[in-house]
Amino acid sequence: MQDEQDTRRRLIEAGQPERDLAADTGPRWDTEQLQRDFEVLNYMAPFVVVRRRSDGVIGALEFTHLPRVYFAWRPLQSPDYIQRFPEH
Repeated sequence: MQDEQDTRRRLIEAGQPERDLAADTGPRWDTEQLQRDFEVLNYMAPFVVVRRRSDGVIGALEFTHLPRVYFAWRPLQSPDYIQRFPEH
């Protein structure tokens, strides 16, 4: 767990989320749009785990802090992880 936290901290300190955002050509969401389209399940900066409201698919987004932009949606495929967030 500590190794994961250290890795995420290094990514943030190195500006990796900003570089990823600059390279990403997919959809982007601000905080209001994120809340409209997704249910937030967990934050693990610079990532957020979400459930897409339109179809219930659990996935992850990367985000930058300032400005707060969410991007790079990708569904999570791990059944073990998905079971931690059952349907309501």
